[in-house]
Amino acid sequence: MFAVIRTGGKQYKVAANDIISVEKLAGEPGTTIEFAEVLMVGEGAEVTSGTPLLTEASVTATVVEQACAKKIIVFKKKQRKNYRRKKGHRQQQTVLRITEIRGAAAPRPGEQMEVAPPAEQQVARVSQPEEQIAEALRPEEEPTDGA
Repeated sequence: MFAVIRTGGKQYKVAANDIISVEKLAGEPGTTIEFAEVLMVGEGAEVTSGTPLLTEASVTATVVEQACAKKIIVFKKKQRKNYRRKKGHRQQQTVLRITEIRGAAAPRPGEQMEVAPPAEQQVARVSQPEEQIAEALRPEEEPTDGA
């Protein structure tokens, strides 16, 4: 079973026992985190996607560690001006282990979903603009004189 979750402005495709690195989340190692923003859940050929979220689905993960990503060097230089600036940045990350995926209750193949019969509605006929225009353009009959 797999799921697509959204956290930190990014989407991750995860399965049970996967280890992923996401943007910094609050929590000490060993803390359990539940993701309610599940976009899609699938198992085999069955895939259930939300519009945009699945309300009944959730993904549970455990914090493995709080870490920093690889250092990114930002170097600025203006030629012939003796201007050089070197700066480094390390983004904080949380390493998670996916423990459980609870999917939306989708019917299995062969099962029938209960569907409520559609409510009967009375529909009033509204005259079309074309009919109104044609009626307005019809020549009126002139009264005939007997003389």
